[in-house]
Amino acid sequence: MIQRPTIGIILGTGLGGLAKEIETEAAIDYETIPHFPVSTVESHHGKLIFGSLAGKQVVAMQGRFHYYEAYTLRQITFPVRVMKFLGVRNLLISNAGGALNPSFRKGDLMIISDHINLLGDNPLIGPNDESLGPRFPDMSEPYSRELIALAEKATQDLKIKTEKGVYVAMQGPNLETGAEYRFLRIIGADAVGMSTVPEDIVAVHMGMKVLGFSILTDECFPDTLKPVSLEEVIAVAKEAEPRMTAVMKEVVRRLP
Repeated sequence: MIQRPTIGIILGTGLGGLAKEIETEAAIDYETIPHFPVSTVESHHGKLIFGSLAGKQVVAMQGRFHYYEAYTLRQITFPVRVMKFLGVRNLLISNAGGALNPSFRKGDLMIISDHINLLGDNPLIGPNDESLGPRFPDMSEPYSRELIALAEKATQDLKIKTEKGVYVAMQGPNLETGAEYRFLRIIGADAVGMSTVPEDIVAVHMGMKVLGFSILTDECFPDTLKPVSLEEVIAVAKEAEPRMTAVMKEVVRRLP
């Protein structure tokens, strides 16, 4: 019998290995779940995993969806709403992103403190169902300060170096130009990616606490910009994955 999960996890590019740490009770292919999109991106496996991690009941998305896959933001965030109805109170989101802050380096882990939505869309546009959340949800704390503090203490105790900063979401699928990276840095972003923000907005809309992490897989510094491939991004994410896995497990262990 599957127990109700209280913690949800969304695993990003190259980070699906955390699923191996879960004592799996059930693994369900996305294509068999009504209304679930199907991941089309290499390295996103497309399974909803139920089980225990560090002694807590979790449900994990092994593979996520992106706006550039031609899904609507409502489709992309449908799994977050499912998680809420399954009993999830705390949502942990991970992604691979590019470093914009010149103090950060490829391979660093970053705790997301805030975000900027440049997707040009919002998953809450359209009629609002008051049973799901308010028409105008407050976003003054998109990432839980309580969970950020918990994560910072966990990384300190594990002696795993982490940065903290603002994540900006772009549509993709192309990477940005040097001029665009310069603009994103000017407006306050420390890292850039193509996910996470829609899921966070819907989680906050439904009253969930969110903690976000980025593995910085490339350096987006306009004056020293070099071409980057998906293979390189996945390779860096894989190299950093053991540290991210250790941090995620410890955070889960410390959650109430």
